Amino acid sequence: MSQNQKKKHQQVVEKTFSKNNTSNYTEKLRVLGKQFNYASNSNYYWSNPELSLLYSTPLYEAASPLQKLALNHLYWVGNYNQTAASEANTIIYNKVTAGVFNAVGGYDTLCRELDFETDQENDHIRAFQQVCYQTKIAITGKTVLGNPLYSKSDKLSASDWVRQLVPQQLQKVFISSQGTTQMSAYWNSALSFVAKEMLKEKKEYYSHYLRELDQKGKQIPAAVDGIVGRIAPQHWLRFFTLNWGISPFMACQYYSIRYTGNAILKNQEYPYFKYFQELEQKGEFIPTPTAISYNHLLDEAFHTTISQTLARDIYKDFPKPTAYEKFVSGQMIYMMQQNLLSGLSGVLPGRCVADSPLLMLFFYKLLKSPLFALSTQEALDWLEKCFCQEHDGFHVGLKYHQRLIESLRRLFSCLDYQWPINRDMGVMAAGGSISKALQNNIKTFNHFSKSVADNS
Repeated sequence: MSQNQKKKHQQVVEKTFSKNNTSNYTEKLRVLGKQFNYASNSNYYWSNPELSLLYSTPLYEAASPLQKLALNHLYWVGNYNQTAASEANTIIYNKVTAGVFNAVGGYDTLCRELDFETDQENDHIRAFQQVCYQTKIAITGKTVLGNPLYSKSDKLSASDWVRQLVPQQLQKVFISSQGTTQMSAYWNSALSFVAKEMLKEKKEYYSHYLRELDQKGKQIPAAVDGIVGRIAPQHWLRFFTLNWGISPFMACQYYSIRYTGNAILKNQEYPYFKYFQELEQKGEFIPTPTAISYNHLLDEAFHTTISQTLARDIYKDFPKPTAYEKFVSGQMIYMMQQNLLSGLSGVLPGRCVADSPLLMLFFYKLLKSPLFALSTQEALDWLEKCFCQEHDGFHVGLKYHQRLIESLRRLFSCLDYQWPINRDMGVMAAGGSISKALQNNIKTFNHFSKSVADNS
């Protein structure tokens, strides 16, 4: 890399930190969260109706105006529950990677920016939680209906598989009510050995954050929710985290995943930003959640710039990746595509993963809640219409899918070390199919409706 190019990305980091540090979006967001009162915002749409649960499904078309308003509000809740979980992940991984850049030296402004982002994420999370809690209580009378955007149904199906096929005396090796199993412990130990052995020449850069965990006898963190939590099982996530916390190149590579999270959020959040501007221009009432989304997008724009600069440019400061680093980088992005970006939803605009049994369970609970008050059979009939029959909702979802894949290709096509299927987002592209979504949903619904019948 030439000195001019190196100076350019350093200037981007310094300019971003300066602007972020002097902006007041976080402060506005913090105040909005504290002031939120659902009753004062309940009679207004928080975005264009398109960002509503079940939008353009047969059930949505039959819903009353009050039900449509609630579905618009609950979409915001689901989106920002997911965002809060993802930002909690970001706090951890900012610390992991900043420890590496500190050890390398010469990246003081970058580390200050990552620390500042961590403080901002804490404020974001608190504001989201204040709105989400009040809204869920007001609409459904419950604090928890489940997370409608992403759910780890693979964990449940894996446990069911083990119980059916593995003798009872050996099941503790594979499953555990405490979340830690002998098998996962073996995986953690083996993968940790591989990472440390393959990166032993870079041990001088070992993140002080992970070193402190080692000294306290604590396990390497692994996300259980949010976008990172969807990518892979926990033993793989610990393995990836260890790589991000040892190798400067791998620390940069993590930010291609963080950029994916930024892009997913922007894909769903930009319509709120535009809606805020439209209301402001007309001099109309701006709901507090809309204003939170508006300020959050402006705050996250700084984070997105940092993600992109690290993933696309700063990694070139370091020696070219080894064959091992290329393989791990390729594997993690491939797994991300498979588990996070490989499907399409007709009930949740912006969801790019196949609809799961837990998502159907969420909507089943919602249809039986006071908002709809349907009987079991009525709820199942509507679910079948919404999930298993083609309607305009799938085409709305496809629009968001195509917009997201274009955004991701702009970054990943520049990463010459990545596998071709990752540079082109090939797995994600194959998942953008309404016919495949319907086939998946029919199969999932048949299992789900049978489980409801069995437990009735």
